Amino acid sequence: MNDIFEAKNLICLVPALAIAFDMIIGDPPNRWHPVAWIGSMIFTFKRIAPKQGRFIQLIFGIILVLLGLTLVGSIVFLIDKLIQMLSFPLALILEAFLLKLALPVRGLKKAGNEVYNALKEDNLNEARRLVAWHLVSRDTKSLDEGHVVSATVESIAENLADGIVGPIFWWLLLGLPGVWVYRFINTADSILGYRTAELEWLGKIPARLDDIVNFIPSRLSAFLIFLSALFIKINPIHGIRIMFRDHRLTSSPNAGCPMSAMAGILNVRLEKIDNYCLNQDAKLPVSRDIARSIILMQISAWISAIMGFLRLIKI
Repeated sequence: MNDIFEAKNLICLVPALAIAFDMIIGDPPNRWHPVAWIGSMIFTFKRIAPKQGRFIQLIFGIILVLLGLTLVGSIVFLIDKLIQMLSFPLALILEAFLLKLALPVRGLKKAGNEVYNALKEDNLNEARRLVAWHLVSRDTKSLDEGHVVSATVESIAENLADGIVGPIFWWLLLGLPGVWVYRFINTADSILGYRTAELEWLGKIPARLDDIVNFIPSRLSAFLIFLSALFIKINPIHGIRIMFRDHRLTSSPNAGCPMSAMAGILNVRLEKIDNYCLNQDAKLPVSRDIARSIILMQISAWISAIMGFLRLIKI
């Protein structure tokens, strides 16, 4: 009986195993990646969505969300039940692997390093291309080096929240179904959640849902950035002050938390031209700040794995 109890306690290791798997093997090709499958499904709905009429677009967005949540949640719920029928060591490995597929730690590090290396080689045009390809949706063609670095650091901070801390947080609350329902909402928002004539009403429900499910992870991510700063001998007090002062400056109610925390810890200005300016009294970041933000992101990811031990309370 004690052996079974001790084995079940090992479920708390799932987030740490998931991050380890991700750092070792990375992501599979898109044709085998669940997030890519979810994205393809949403793009299919986007193509057939009505192009005019606010009400009909809003209703279509609601239908998309309901169908997507039902389909993704049901599939992962069944998979989770099958996993629970397996021997515990195999079940532990499979659950960690399925959580790993929702965590882009290695991919985020790789994307940031590619921009960093391009800037080290004085290839600003390539850095602009890479940051637009991997990390942001804004037009990067005319950005100077400081704003290219800013966009990179902003994306690393934001992706810490919705790509790493968010999945682990929802795994803790709802297990694997919670992780992949969260990833569906997050992916739907990233594809549809724009204030354009075509998408504003179609993407309104996905955007509002994303605001709700990321409310706690975004703020938790800021806290993890502050903790991570201690590991690289940075006093977090300034970062805390900047986060509380500037986190409301972004249009998103959540993105400003990890981004302003990162701006304050690195003591740099993170700026999206004509949108927001975080830690405005500081200078724009330089290329080495990308490397520093990656270190903070990785430390935060590993600290977030400690949240898995809260599962012990449930057993």
